[in-house]
Amino acid sequence: MRASLPEAGEAWPELKARMAAMGGGDVDWRHGRAAVYVFNAGEDIEAVQEAAYTMYMAENGLGPSAFPSLKSMEEAVIGYGLSLLHAPEGAAGSITSGGTDSITMALKAARDHARRTRGVTGPVNIVLPRSAHLAFDKAAALMEIEVRRVALKELLADPAAIDAAADGQTVMIVGSAPCFPYGLIDPIGELGRLAEARGLWLHVDACVGGYAAPFVRLNGGDIPDFDFAVPGVSSMSADLHKYGFCAKGASTVLFRSAELHKAMIFDFRDWPGGRMVTPTLAGTRPGGAIAAAYAVMSYLGVEGYRARHKQVTDAREIIEAGLRARGYQVQGRPQLGLIAYSGMTNPGALWMKLRERGWFTSTTSEPPGLHLMLSPVHLGVAQTYLDDLDWAAKALGDTPAPAGEAARYGG
Repeated sequence: MRASLPEAGEAWPELKARMAAMGGGDVDWRHGRAAVYVFNAGEDIEAVQEAAYTMYMAENGLGPSAFPSLKSMEEAVIGYGLSLLHAPEGAAGSITSGGTDSITMALKAARDHARRTRGVTGPVNIVLPRSAHLAFDKAAALMEIEVRRVALKELLADPAAIDAAADGQTVMIVGSAPCFPYGLIDPIGELGRLAEARGLWLHVDACVGGYAAPFVRLNGGDIPDFDFAVPGVSSMSADLHKYGFCAKGASTVLFRSAELHKAMIFDFRDWPGGRMVTPTLAGTRPGGAIAAAYAVMSYLGVEGYRARHKQVTDAREIIEAGLRARGYQVQGRPQLGLIAYSGMTNPGALWMKLRERGWFTSTTSEPPGLHLMLSPVHLGVAQTYLDDLDWAAKALGDTPAPAGEAARYGG
């Protein structure tokens, strides 16, 4: 749609009011009505995000020589991530703009590493479970890499199926911690043993759980090894702007060694502007996102994260128990902040009815159902969600699902 830029500028007070009005139809995430897209850890965290972001919103992470402050903050954030995820000495990583960016860069590194160390040439492939995020497909499409998705075993990655699908042209196998559709942690230990036995690069997509699972474990949660504690793990993606509660867009891509990380970096010099080295696909890197990540992580510390993630898991336990009591089928055994459940007659109709009460969540297609990604704020509205679910289900009665109904995330 074409729009003409106004000839004269608009005064900020009027413009600000108009922009606020434009958000009148948005989901009310501040009061816990969003169980996807936004990770609400409280007003104090929001204030830290905003203040730190604006302090460095003009600075550019592309230029560490010009802005050594951002370099120091990025190194600290990466250090926090590597420590929490049990990386060995010599591990390395970078801040990216989000999970898709992190996954893309990890796949690029795995491909280039396979070319250099294994002599792999020609078409290559990646093998991953059906539940792995579609960001891998996006990254593979960019690099013309074949995607081989294999069937799940009890909603989890099946190491035997991945083993059977991998061959000499496989540059990466994948496990999730957890996967987005079900919120379940794949058997990373078994995948790690497979990776070691066959000399394969194992990437763990912990975009959702990387900055949640360590603290759930500290709170007594039964979390299996899913990170660099598993020797076969080569790289990980973990989003700061999800359960790290940092400002968008910020993620981390982490590698077992600096040598593996080096395969991610772009280094070009045949250009009149001189040599250009960039750690990620982006050139300009928003300083505000780096600063906000550093500020939030430093502000919360281990104890702060433990407290916020206890709120998340407490909310999940309340909702999970309520769903099971009502006869819904919760998928697998959730351990973090995600729940997928089925058993309703028409998931799409139920989703729409809940929307009338202000709820905005996700859906799943296999099996058809609803999906929640919970934040600390949801502890205060967990029972409200269950009450509204009762209201919506009663209002709908038996509404058969339309043929060919499909779930959609984003877009």
